[in-house]
Amino acid sequence: MSLWQKDKAFLFVLSVCASLAGVISIFIFFFLAKESVPAMAGIGLSQFVMDETWFASENQYNVLPLLWGSVLVSVGAVAFATPLGILSGLFCHFYAPSAIAGFYRSMVHLLAGIPSVIFGFWGLVSLVPLVARIHPPGPSLLAGVIVLGIMILPTIMVILDDAIANLSRLYLNSTVALGVSKWGALKGLILPNLRKQVGVSILLGLARSIGETMAILMVCGNVVRFPTSVFNPIRTLTANIALEMPFAMNVHRSALFFTGLIMMVLVAILMSTAQTRTSRQA
Repeated sequence: MSLWQKDKAFLFVLSVCASLAGVISIFIFFFLAKESVPAMAGIGLSQFVMDETWFASENQYNVLPLLWGSVLVSVGAVAFATPLGILSGLFCHFYAPSAIAGFYRSMVHLLAGIPSVIFGFWGLVSLVPLVARIHPPGPSLLAGVIVLGIMILPTIMVILDDAIANLSRLYLNSTVALGVSKWGALKGLILPNLRKQVGVSILLGLARSIGETMAILMVCGNVVRFPTSVFNPIRTLTANIALEMPFAMNVHRSALFFTGLIMMVLVAILMSTAQTRTSRQA
């Protein structure tokens, strides 16, 4: 087999794999939509926002407190992790010796391989009691933000670390040759040119965090409510599915599939936006 034929065969395999991934995504979407039909017909779309709260035994299915909890904990986690990701990238490229920078990157990458249940267990045993000392009850939006922020830090740091590496190769040597200080180069060139990459990292971090279940289930308290403080317990869409699906039946079960459909649409929007921004940068 010639080199051209090998390349053609490899391209065919890649095309099949890419097409298969797309077909699976479409199948999941239509499966969720199909399973959501009984809830939309039996409850009505208006009731998902007009009911008093989510209380399935009383046939109340207001999804807004769950959606609001998911959005708040995800946005809070990204707001917590993004500055750490930027500072980590700057530290590794401009201030840390190469050995320390390599070790630091390895430790951050290790976070990506730790199961979410371990983060949740650590949060439940160590972080929740600490939050309770500051303001009871302990399981809260704040605990979820911190745990989830640590979990998505590798995603954000890897994107920003690569972006800083590319920018430093483009600009740093030239600015140093012109007599500009390292801080001047960071402030005047590197940081302003990171804005697009920061936007992409935020979108991908949101997409990663909004689907997290186990850690959030363990540290957020699982109370269906609109939080008025970071110390209030909350329940997210994913946690609600995990808690109620084992005993859900009929319309209740269909309503849970509908919340899953909402979550998939949110993730699809975030990923599409991130892909669009990445394509524009290229």
